[in-house]
Amino acid sequence: MSNANDETLELGLRFDAQGLIPAIIIDQSDNAVLMFAFMNAEAFAETQRTGVVHFYSRSRAKLWMKGETSGETFEVVEMLVDCDQDVLLVRVKPQGVGNACHTGRRSCFYREIKDKVLVFKN
Repeated sequence: MSNANDETLELGLRFDAQGLIPAIIIDQSDNAVLMFAFMNAEAFAETQRTGVVHFYSRSRAKLWMKGETSGETFEVVEMLVDCDQDVLLVRVKPQGVGNACHTGRRSCFYREIKDKVLVFKN
């Protein structure tokens, strides 16, 4: 059952205690999930300002533009927020070769869990 807060058109992103919000990145051409990362308020603002996806790196504790070294950037097509405004879904047009993952694969989700082992997916 929804309440009035679920139906608001006022942007009120809910960042977690570390100031982060999860961002799921999908390819606009086929809705394939390419990657998952976190944004902080600055990364969200830069993404909106530039139209190119930016994230917050927890391991490096800094803002980064996806593809700043690899050239594999994401042009924002559409940004959606869930009903609680605590998760982002970003539809993108990959730029460059189209490899989202640092391993050189199109998607970071290239292994399937089968029982207790991992199996490579195509």
